[in-house]
Amino acid sequence: MLRFLPLKLGRLYRCLKLLLVVGLFVILLMNTHNLFASFQKNELTDRRFINLNKCPACFGTSWCRKFMNGQVSFETWGRLRFLDIFNVKNVYFAQYGEPREGTRRVVLKRLGSNQELAEIDQKICKRATGRPRCDLIQAMYKTEFARINGDVRLLTPEVVEGWSDLVHCPSQRLLDRVVRRYAETKDSGSFLLKNLKDTERMQLLMTLAFNPEPLVLQSFPSDEGWPFAKYLGACGRVVAVNYVGEELWSFYNAPWEKRVDLARQLMDIAEQLTNNDFEFALYLLDVSFDNFAVGPRDGKVIVVDAENVLVADKRLIKQNKPENYDVWYESRFEECDREACLSFSKDSLCSRVTVDHNYYAVCQNLLSRYATWRGTTGGLLHDPPAHIAKDGQLEALLDECTRPKKRYGRFQAAKELREYLTQLAAASSSATAR
Repeated sequence: MLRFLPLKLGRLYRCLKLLLVVGLFVILLMNTHNLFASFQKNELTDRRFINLNKCPACFGTSWCRKFMNGQVSFETWGRLRFLDIFNVKNVYFAQYGEPREGTRRVVLKRLGSNQELAEIDQKICKRATGRPRCDLIQAMYKTEFARINGDVRLLTPEVVEGWSDLVHCPSQRLLDRVVRRYAETKDSGSFLLKNLKDTERMQLLMTLAFNPEPLVLQSFPSDEGWPFAKYLGACGRVVAVNYVGEELWSFYNAPWEKRVDLARQLMDIAEQLTNNDFEFALYLLDVSFDNFAVGPRDGKVIVVDAENVLVADKRLIKQNKPENYDVWYESRFEECDREACLSFSKDSLCSRVTVDHNYYAVCQNLLSRYATWRGTTGGLLHDPPAHIAKDGQLEALLDECTRPKKRYGRFQAAKELREYLTQLAAASSSATAR
């Protein structure tokens, strides 16, 4: 009887697919008028749709002229509003056109689900009036976002510490960098708050508190070699970033040589964000296949979701010398029944100079046999060629990087894994060239 079980499950799966298709068809019939209207109208020119009417309780206005001029428009399926029920993260693909540069693809983000954005409004109202509903614009002027006025020379750590992952343990050097590189002002380049308009200052602080991703992209820009998507601008509560390419998950079953190259790049990203000449350690607290994308031309891996990035100033840690600051911090592996989960202590990340968190996150959630995503296990480096599997070196390094058996074993394993993947990628390139 058990042998009939897969057959029954297969039939059930086909029935569910058929029901889904029929359901979508019925929805299409019920929304025929709205369907045609969606293709004719560019909703990105609608102030209410992009929540421009909520400014300064928004993320910026630097791209509003482009939106209002119709230079930004949804791609075909993005115009169908009834499909938004499947787009929980509120991420859209769009076309942006410039007369001299032509048209290119961009990604639009609302920086939160509808529920999360509604919660932002409630939190602003509660901060200002103690009630969950209010006149949002008036409320902004009664919050701490407005009270930090232009007479204050600098944005200081004691004011914003703990607002978000970016400023869980901010240094003055980091905050000066955030203000100086703030792209939603015409007077960027100054770290003085007084050089920002009242509305710009409120937008900056609100972004810092609710979703600092735009500030991470601006403060550590791709133009300077940081592995993040390029920030383009914002209008209301819609932020535009450049389109990088397909998400990393699309390459899960790519040829072995391609996966080796991607794995090498991921370990390089972990190293760059941990150790760099600027002495800022950027720790990725949310690592999954959805948070990385691969360029179609150069094959470069880029971080495309930077909301949960904790920045620790190593220079300040060395200066203040908190307890055990010079003791290497090892992230502890823990069994988990969820996808892409990590174990870490934010306070430890903020108080140690030498930390293995990024190596641990990449190895566990992306590369090793412990990586689980969309019901699949095995990681990006699954099913290696027979001669590599027989050698056992790759599996041993991945295991030590994920679940080290030796003290400080992950540090050494990560170093050797980067070198090993570089050798494999070079060997693959040589073989292809022949």
